[in-house]
Order: sequence, then structure tokens, then C-alpha cells
Amino acid sequence: MGTDAAPVRVCHVIHDLGPGGAEQVLVELAAVASSAGLAMSVLSLMPADSERRTRELRRLGVPVRSLGLPGRWDPRALGGAVPVLRAARPDVVHTHLKHADLVGGLAAARLGVPQVSTLHLVEDAVRGVASRKRWLAAIARQRLAARTIAVSDAVRDWYVHDFGADPARVVTIRNGVVAPPMLSAARRALLRSELGASPTTVLAVMVGIMRPGKGHADLVAAAAMVPADLDLRVVLVGDGELRGEVETLLTRTAAPAGRFHLAGFRDDVPAVVAAADLVVQPSRFDALPTALISAAAAGRPVVATTAGGIPEIVSPATGLLVQPGDVHGLASALTALAGDEHRRAEMGAAAKERFAAEFDARRWAARLRALYDEVLAERAQRCA
Repeated sequence: MGTDAAPVRVCHVIHDLGPGGAEQVLVELAAVASSAGLAMSVLSLMPADSERRTRELRRLGVPVRSLGLPGRWDPRALGGAVPVLRAARPDVVHTHLKHADLVGGLAAARLGVPQVSTLHLVEDAVRGVASRKRWLAAIARQRLAARTIAVSDAVRDWYVHDFGADPARVVTIRNGVVAPPMLSAARRALLRSELGASPTTVLAVMVGIMRPGKGHADLVAAAAMVPADLDLRVVLVGDGELRGEVETLLTRTAAPAGRFHLAGFRDDVPAVVAAADLVVQPSRFDALPTALISAAAAGRPVVATTAGGIPEIVSPATGLLVQPGDVHGLASALTALAGDEHRRAEMGAAAKERFAAEFDARRWAARLRALYDEVLAERAQRCA
């Protein structure tokens, strides 16, 4: 794409702008959208004005509109979305997560605008009503979306296999993040002290919503097995439905005193990751965890599982991978990397190189722009 190409107007439709990976993706994209000639706007189905991410998007010059609906599946969503999208005059409607896939896809079809959808999750363990909603969104996506973006090959393989989607219309475009500014030595020391780590402590950070599948219990059990003479501090960043269970696990663990710190939700995750010595991701299943891309951006090595798209971020040169649910393997990997400063430095340098080549947000935005151009060219050809 040349720098003189006309901007593509893209309205991103999502259920809300609360805490979550898909919501943060929009903020990361907004920071670099102009570099790829993208003019973004965002439509939230639910109230969004009080959300931190709404403020971040608007600070970056992205118009944010909200239907203000009380729920994700409110039947008034389609009637509300159509006039908002018509006023925004997008060239492409880009939807995120199944609630918005259905509403945004129907609204885009009514307005004669192509839809692109992003699959952020692997939803292979849902039952009952949730399963029916998943299938409803998949049917709508396959009938209405010009392209479906999978954030990893693992997500693409799952979606094509389980739903019989046309492989030609499902593409992998991995998310990116904006490279964080260099953390000063003073700021890093202050953050480490705040998280209970001394200058000699090996600080391991896990960033993730506390929900099933993220592996918090596995990490607590594994970190408790790391020898007491290794000064390891494990910080859990995030909040969610399982927080109470995690707190109970921490009170019952036989780990050495001071091994864990529950940090809760923080709005300075890139800085916390940069202050760490290594990042941990013990997921049982995961699509493409942004925390591991942030770790690569900060030049931090990783201990993680082979779940989902994690191996698409973490190579043998940048971290240690174990099978999901292998607590003993996770403990061994933590012990090995925490006890080897030289290895951590080598892996961190390799991670930073990998980030620059594969996950820098500007490269990601350029890939999205190329896809939008392709979809719009196809639409123009059909209409000719």
C-alpha cells in the first residue's frame, strides 16, 4: 500500500469496552491505524462512556459511539446499530466476538457494506445456551462476513474443522501491540519494590483474566514446587470470576513465604511486564495471549504451555513450553529459567527480535489494510 492511498473507513463493532483482550486490541490498533491509512471508529452495543478504554480511544482520535443496551443479546441491537453505522459511513464493518458478529453482520448487509469478523477465542468447551449462541454467530458469520480473521493458526484450524467454514474465507492475522517506551532504571526499581521484589529477586509475572482455562491453579501449584532457596516472586495480574478461588488457593499453598503476590487489575501492564524477569502463561487453552506479545516487545523470556496459539508467539529461542496441565513440567521450567540469568538474557534478546519482525503493531495494521483492500476490490468487481 502506498502512503498516498485513500484512507479506509472502518467501524469496529464490539459488545462493550470493558476489561478484556479483544477490547484492548482496539486500543493497540488505534495507536497505529493512521500509519496504514485506516480511519477508525468504534460502536459498542453496551454502555461505554465510563470505560477506561473508551477514554483511551477518544484520546487517540477514534470516535466511540454506544447503543447503551443493558445486555449483549438485546433484540434492539440491530435496529439501533443500523442508523449509527449509516451515519459513520464506513467502507468496512469489522466485528469482534459473537454478539457483535451477529448484529454487525446483519447491519452491514442491510447497508450494503462488507463485513470482516475477528475470532479472538477458541470456544470449544461451552454447553447449553452458550453453545447455541456460538453456533448462531458462526452461521451468521459464514453467511455474511466477506472474511473471518483468526488471530492464530490454532484458532483457524479449530474454526474450519468444527464449523465447516470455507477455508478460503478464513485467514490468520496475528494481533500486534505497540512497542512500549523504555522503562527507566528508577521506574523499574520502583515497580519491582511495589510488587515486593528486591533487586536480587527473580520476578515472574502472569497477566490474565481470572477465568476458567487460564491455568492459575496450575501456576500456584507449580510455583510452590520451586525450591525455597531460589528467590522467586510470582505476581498474578488481573481480576475476574475466579479471583475468590485463587485467593483461597494462595492461603492454602505450601509455598515459601513471599512466593506470591496478587496484584489485581492494573492499567500499567506493559510497565509491569518490563519490570519482570520473566513472564508466565500456564493456559489450558488460549487463542493468542496479548500478554506474551507484550513480553516479547519488552524483551522478556517466557514460561508457558503449548495451548492454542502460544507456540506461534513463543519459539524455543524465546521461552520454555510445557504441555497444558503439566504442573511438574511447569515447575521444572520455572526453576530452570529463574535460576539462569544468562539464559533469560539470551531469550529476552531473541524475543525482542521476534517481536519486531512479527508482532509490531504497525505491521499488523498494514496486514489488516491489505485485507480490507482485497475485500473492497472484490466488492467493486461484483458491482461493476
